[in-house]
Amino acid sequence: MKAATVVAFDQPIVVEETRLPAPAPGQVLVRIEASGLCHTDIHAAQGDWPVKPRLPFTPGHEGVGIIQGLGPAVTARTVGERVAIPWLGWACGTCSYCVSGRETLCESQRNTGYGIDGCHAEFALADARYVVPVPDGVPSAEAAPLTCAGVTSYKAVKVSGLRPGERAAIFGIGGLGHLALQYATIFGGETIAVDVTEDKLQLADELGATHLVNAADTDPVTRIRELGGADVAIVLAANPHVLEQAHASLRRGGRLVLVSLPKHNEMRLPIFQTVLGGITVIGSIVGTRADLAEVFELHATGRTQVRYETRKLDEINAAVEDLLSGRIDARVVFEF
Repeated sequence: MKAATVVAFDQPIVVEETRLPAPAPGQVLVRIEASGLCHTDIHAAQGDWPVKPRLPFTPGHEGVGIIQGLGPAVTARTVGERVAIPWLGWACGTCSYCVSGRETLCESQRNTGYGIDGCHAEFALADARYVVPVPDGVPSAEAAPLTCAGVTSYKAVKVSGLRPGERAAIFGIGGLGHLALQYATIFGGETIAVDVTEDKLQLADELGATHLVNAADTDPVTRIRELGGADVAIVLAANPHVLEQAHASLRRGGRLVLVSLPKHNEMRLPIFQTVLGGITVIGSIVGTRADLAEVFELHATGRTQVRYETRKLDEINAAVEDLLSGRIDARVVFEF
């Protein structure tokens, strides 16, 4: 089978022929139809984070495809079923986080495309318990970005506590941001789209953003404060300065939701403004299997749109460059 392999953190990704794996007990073998490119794939391939993947490995955690084989003891899934393979590839199922519905906080978890070979391949193995069925009527190329970009932005809006009529500022209108904007609208929020690229702001306008702020030529803090300040600021851009701008844009009692992971792992947090303003800072990681099922149902009923462009797996390095340079409006999806 063909697979994208990271052989070294300072080298391009290699697309090569590899052996077709066989499912072990509890696993399913999935023939991948679509696999979304996430910025986390780039961090993994470049070894950006403190805990690095073990080389060599196959990245990708937005895989959607058809189950082709079942390992021993698999009873909950069936051959021919279409499923999504998310970032949470395995969790212990017994710790306090798992049993309380917070499985994405499991300290023993293994992550697809990072600690487990991922979905940028013609076939992928996955734990049968952690794949999520994709509803009929949701194309695989649309389901793929929802598997991470969708569920991550949906979870960020959920944990923000956004209430109808509140003002939500979305910093970074890309693969995650264009979906976060839609979820904030579904939750009843007034939305502010913040980006530095006119094309992405045009996308936000098409998706119904209430206000647009081009941070390339306008101070977003000043503009958002002119609107009355944000009740919620969700940060999807991996830039510490943007995190600080988002914090400063909040009105009293506001909630700052951190989603992106800047390479250098720090931001300046003004303590006086945080304490006296009653600001809450929330870290939001990817959603659970239940969250992803909700994301799929919202999409199946026509509540959301996914903007993406398709590429072939052989084009993965060019797609990475395009994503890093901002030439991708929303998401790249590799189709097989």
